[in-house]
Amino acid sequence: MTKAKDLRGFNSDDLLQKEKVLKKELSALRYQRKIGRVEKPSRFKGIKRDLARILTILNERDSETPPGEK
Repeated sequence: MTKAKDLRGFNSDDLLQKEKVLKKELSALRYQRKIGRVEKPSRFKGIKRDLARILTILNERDSETPPGEK
């Protein structure tokens, strides 16, 4: 699990890349759950929380940007 303080140090492109990786990993875990072979079920919770942290930071950055600069 990554702390929000650590994630704030990354730029937006890095966060978007990390988001993609986590979504792919979550998808793979869901597939493993379907076939009944999840080794670490607690990983679901960690990935979802990391995704939420990343999305929150990205949304905060978007709201700080003035409307004309996007």
